[in-house]
Amino acid sequence: MSMQTRTEPAPGGTSTPRLFGTVLVANRGEIACRIIRSLRHLGIRSVAVYSDADAGARHVREADAAVRIGPAPAVESYLSADAIIDACRQSGAEAVHPGYGFLSENVDFARALEKAGITFIGPGVEALNVMGDKIRAKNHVAGYGVPVVPGIARPGMTDSELVEAAGGVGFPLLIKPSAGGGGKGMQAVERPEDLPAALATARRVAAAAFGDDTLFLERLVTTPRHIEVQVLADGHGNVIHLGERECSLQRRHQKVIEEAPSPLLEGLPDGAAIRARIGEAACNAARSVNYQGAGTVEFLVSDDAPDEFFFMEMNTRLQVEHPVTEMVTGTDLVEWQVRIAAGAELTLRQADVELSGHAVEARVYAEVPEKNFLPSTGTVLVLDELPSPTEGRVRVDSSLLEGLELPAHYDPMISKVIAWGADRAAALETLDGALAGYTALGIDTNVEYLRLLLNDPDVRAGHLDTGLIERKLPGMEFRKVGDADLVAAALYAATVEDRDSPGPVGGPWNSRSGWRLGTPAPRRISLGTADDGVASVAVTGRPAGGAAVTAAVDGGPQRSAGLSLQNSRRAVIRLGDETRSYAVGVAPGQRTRIFLGSDGWSCRFEVLTREARLDRVLAAMEREEGSADPEVRSPMPGTVVAVPVSDGDTVKAGEVLVSVEAMKMEHHLVAPLAGTVHLGARTGDLVKADQVLATIHPHPADAEPASAESDTATIQGEGA
Repeated sequence: MSMQTRTEPAPGGTSTPRLFGTVLVANRGEIACRIIRSLRHLGIRSVAVYSDADAGARHVREADAAVRIGPAPAVESYLSADAIIDACRQSGAEAVHPGYGFLSENVDFARALEKAGITFIGPGVEALNVMGDKIRAKNHVAGYGVPVVPGIARPGMTDSELVEAAGGVGFPLLIKPSAGGGGKGMQAVERPEDLPAALATARRVAAAAFGDDTLFLERLVTTPRHIEVQVLADGHGNVIHLGERECSLQRRHQKVIEEAPSPLLEGLPDGAAIRARIGEAACNAARSVNYQGAGTVEFLVSDDAPDEFFFMEMNTRLQVEHPVTEMVTGTDLVEWQVRIAAGAELTLRQADVELSGHAVEARVYAEVPEKNFLPSTGTVLVLDELPSPTEGRVRVDSSLLEGLELPAHYDPMISKVIAWGADRAAALETLDGALAGYTALGIDTNVEYLRLLLNDPDVRAGHLDTGLIERKLPGMEFRKVGDADLVAAALYAATVEDRDSPGPVGGPWNSRSGWRLGTPAPRRISLGTADDGVASVAVTGRPAGGAAVTAAVDGGPQRSAGLSLQNSRRAVIRLGDETRSYAVGVAPGQRTRIFLGSDGWSCRFEVLTREARLDRVLAAMEREEGSADPEVRSPMPGTVVAVPVSDGDTVKAGEVLVSVEAMKMEHHLVAPLAGTVHLGARTGDLVKADQVLATIHPHPADAEPASAESDTATIQGEGA
């Protein structure tokens, strides 16, 4: 394998072996962009790979070169080792950085690279082989004095064997796939009678996500906190840790907000001693497999007994949350991964590692939290992720570009916002401010939800555990569309219309402004909301240029109003005594679709024609208030992975009818009411958003809806 002949200065100031000339990044999205950034800093040529769905993606544009590796499905592109190795040959790449997810922990991929003479920027085959299997890893590290969670972990156990062993583990328990990570396929089970169905779901998700459906059981630790330790190890026997991260704020075992250091340890008199103990345990786990590179050892710590911790797994790769460690230690982990893979010796020693201040990261997802975190697709119309100078206190790792269409084939995480502060309170405040200014119109995001979570009293106080989000979600008050938002959309629509048609053609009789002799007639603008509702705004006057007008919402009182366009992206609305600033956007070629954003919140409206308004009103009238829709529709494009009922079966309200996988999530669509089911989909079908997959014909005496909460009653998300 050819390498550069020059030497490079190491992060600690000494020289290191020759670095690679070209590195291929075998990933996509924000992590590919982040790796490319460090490669550019090192003077290394970067090569991106992309599927057909990612031809215009940001990581493709930022790399020095790019190679197509296949169609949109990950199994035919990003999960294809042959395609990645062929791309290395085409581009002349000497090494591969796998990022996280996809092939990052695949031992067969590492072996294939080794056989092809290409360096894997990650640990050796031994570490991947042992730590890539949670059962093997747990049994292995226990022999090196690392504490583990009680449970049953034997390879190849069948569902019946797991059911039989569950009594010895005790309830509540946790089903975990042996392969993979990220919480995919994990199932918490409270009662023995729920175990068989949960095992079936966990196996299906694990097989789809990792190609391996091996499962094991662990005791479910009560009030658990998820604390992980970042390690660095070279090929010369040096192993250090860079402190811990708190990752307890999770949803369906997927981390949402992470921070460093852990507020649990920071708040204990002996926190430094516990940090040293848990750090040494992490280093011992790394030493046990001759680890090289950056890795993370994850522990469960009971909030009730913080001096006790249990090994969960070792992630043999970069973590999504690695930026918080970088911000408090000043260490570029990607740079060290590259240097260690090239044979460099760590210049850092454990005594050199100091934690400065506090850092918090929030993961931004394309999803709708109010609808059970349903993943969402769309096109980015307006983007402003770092609206004001932050003097290095805020970092955004993103995959977004204006005009980018989000594909439905991959994980819905689209960016990360990371903030640093001198202490935890300052870091949280800085992150909240950064999220308030985060604008991404044209797509649904969880930014408002993140702000609500950050401002929860328990979160601010550091009282965290992995069940906190599930407990808090029902009481969260999401902002609803108000009169000011409706008037802003209506005035913006009127301004755009007047701008595009500045003067009446054929005299005043053809004017759209409601011209007439005497008192001016109001212009009525009908707006369709995201929940299929209809609102009407009566505007008197022409709002162009910020002129004063009056507006009335849904027949309410007329109030003074005005809209000032600061530029093509921002507008200020005045309604009575209220003034609000919005980010604004319209879909190209579809000026009837208007998007507004404010303080991390966003919404969209459709300017309705008379016909479209009538259709919506009639549809609402055809159904009694509170009744359930008998049609079960796919929430987004995806693949049908299971149909547990048969056509013509009698089903109960809430019974699962179809499971659809989309954006690495499995969604269970349930019967909205009791009756006879007629299916419109089979396992393996590719379905479109809003496609009818099943219809319930209710029995007269049983026509009760599954739940009054219609947004979540028919969609139950499951981490995949």
